[in-house]
Amino acid sequence: MSILNTLKLVTASQAPRVNGVQRQRNKLASKLDEQIDMARAKQSGANFTPRIIKSTTNPATGQKVQVETFKRVRPWFWISATGGYCFHVRYGSKVIELGKGKNAVEVADLNALIEALTTVKNAVLAGELDAEIEKASGALRSGFKKGA
Repeated sequence: MSILNTLKLVTASQAPRVNGVQRQRNKLASKLDEQIDMARAKQSGANFTPRIIKSTTNPATGQKVQVETFKRVRPWFWISATGGYCFHVRYGSKVIELGKGKNAVEVADLNALIEALTTVKNAVLAGELDAEIEKASGALRSGFKKGA
């Protein structure tokens, strides 16, 4: 018992499971984090190459192995006709409407782009885009139904 006495013992329970709406917010927020990191890399002149671990089957042995590979991330932003930057917010392959009939944000430079992406991320986490996320999610789900 003297070994256990060296540990800090507490009464705890696991955190409750995240509901569907919060999971969708977190998913979009993580994608916005990737876009922010991509913009920061572009600003510093570096390449943005996130890595993931994939499970693949080794064709020679037939065993499953985990391989670290590069994740393919496409930018949501582009240079606009005025010389600034514009960006869409996407949920899956669907573009989310940000205002009444508006689906993009235009900013002057990369610093403003990073700030705008951070602002949109904060709005997502605050639940301001829940209705649009649900609409995009429903449109994506409908593409996976049988017979569609």
